[in-house]
Amino acid sequence: MENVLLNVSGMSCGHCVSAVEGSVGKLNGVNQVKVHLESGKVDVAFNQEKVTLEEIKEAIDDQGYDVE
Repeated sequence: MENVLLNVSGMSCGHCVSAVEGSVGKLNGVNQVKVHLESGKVDVAFNQEKVTLEEIKEAIDDQGYDVE
């Protein structure tokens, strides 16, 4: 199990939280995703044998947010 803390810019409201948590949470292999809106961070626990960090970043990017 891998845990990463990603810096994500552009998130500002509850809708942003729902969009990111929803899209990343749907990925096969993601066990947990938590958006920390105040700090602009996304905490993700995932199985690297089922999903890559790039796929997670792409899911966030597809929602219109920038992963730094």
